[in-house]
Amino acid sequence: MERAALILSSTPAAGHRSLWLQEVAGDAPDAPELTGAASAEVAIVGGGYVGLWTAIELKLREPALDVVLLEADICGSGASGRNGGFAMTWWSKIAYMPRFVGDDEAVRLARASVEGVDEIRQICLDHDVDCDFHADGWIWAAASEAQLGSWESTLSECRRLGVTPFRSLDPDDVARRTGSSLHRAGIFDPGTASLHPGKLARGLRKIALRLGVRLHEHSPVLSLERRYPSTLRTPAGLLTAEKVVLATNVWAAGMPELRRYIVAISSDMVATEPIPEKLEEIGWTGNECVSDSQMMIHYYRTTADGRIAFGKGGWGIAIGGRITRSFDRAPRRAQVVERNLRRLYPMLEGVRITHDWSGAIDRSVTGVPLIGYTGGRRHIVHAVGWSANAVGPARVGAKMIASLVQERDDEWSRSKLLSVRHEKFPPEPIRFAGAHVVRRGVVAKEEAENRGREPGRLSRFLAAQAPSGQIPAK
Repeated sequence: MERAALILSSTPAAGHRSLWLQEVAGDAPDAPELTGAASAEVAIVGGGYVGLWTAIELKLREPALDVVLLEADICGSGASGRNGGFAMTWWSKIAYMPRFVGDDEAVRLARASVEGVDEIRQICLDHDVDCDFHADGWIWAAASEAQLGSWESTLSECRRLGVTPFRSLDPDDVARRTGSSLHRAGIFDPGTASLHPGKLARGLRKIALRLGVRLHEHSPVLSLERRYPSTLRTPAGLLTAEKVVLATNVWAAGMPELRRYIVAISSDMVATEPIPEKLEEIGWTGNECVSDSQMMIHYYRTTADGRIAFGKGGWGIAIGGRITRSFDRAPRRAQVVERNLRRLYPMLEGVRITHDWSGAIDRSVTGVPLIGYTGGRRHIVHAVGWSANAVGPARVGAKMIASLVQERDDEWSRSKLLSVRHEKFPPEPIRFAGAHVVRRGVVAKEEAENRGREPGRLSRFLAAQAPSGQIPAK
């Protein structure tokens, strides 16, 4: 299908900003809007981690390549500036990745993702970008009796594959390192790092510009002409490009080729006032990322100035590709997140919540990203469906995207991740209605478990219908 009038991006400009973006506000003047007619060898749509890393990778490989990046708002304004700052690896998905890509490729990609996290650190060092990078690992914890052993399928798969990326922690150690005795057990992944999402996004923007990427912010792509060469229309300009990369994250949910493969859900976060003395008192001083084992996961970490940033995934659900203002901020959802923070850390009574925000996640059925040629067209590449796991793996994904753009025959273009047969979500409005029913079941089940009660049969049944694969924190 060769449709020209296709909405790709509808990010509202200057929406509610996260703590991270507020802290880097004014770091650099906004790039000019695209106006008039222009051309490029490669056009990248989306100024988040995936789009920026792809632009950087292309320029590192081929400095003379003419790359133009179009961003609807400012770079980092979407999920890349709203996440929890967990630079995780693909070891967190090893329980089910082999069924999609095979044993050898799953292990190779997981190891590559570990290297990718270190590459983030090294490239930022090389280009003088301080993103508060701390390579202090991730604690996957059980915060209720029902969550105990939630990681056993992952450890079992690791044993089958002959790898040992995780370390077991005794209950006292988990409680001590997380600052809460409600954490009853857990395992540790040393390959995960924490970082400041806003500083990383804006730092990558700086690196891309330094390498010669032409950037246009406040330039939402309103339509894409599929024929070669493609034309991309913005409110004030028209860009003709030989190759196109669609790195719009959840805003690709309106595209006919992709809308059945991803669903938009929210991740909601709150942050406390700075409490470094309190963190010292409760013993949470090691910079570890922490998450519990719920399906609607809680994820939390400390910040450089001594705050706790605490999030909950999977609460809001969009119909089709309509990303509303509630995906920027939802005060009622923030109240639920705050209640869960105070349940896990009751000693924080009196500590103020100073910031709350939301962000949109593009969830795939499989839990692994969709990277490939859009509609079979070799001049258009998409990379979406990161399922809240892009902060670290986006570095690896950028290598695959770049190899597809350059039509290379290498380990990245041959990755089995590019040939995964992704399942589809039901069509709308069945998907929207069904997702809400399933979500209510998940909420009822997990609230009962958090109170130490046995969930009802109906809530257990509904929760079992949710897509497989926990959504790790990000």
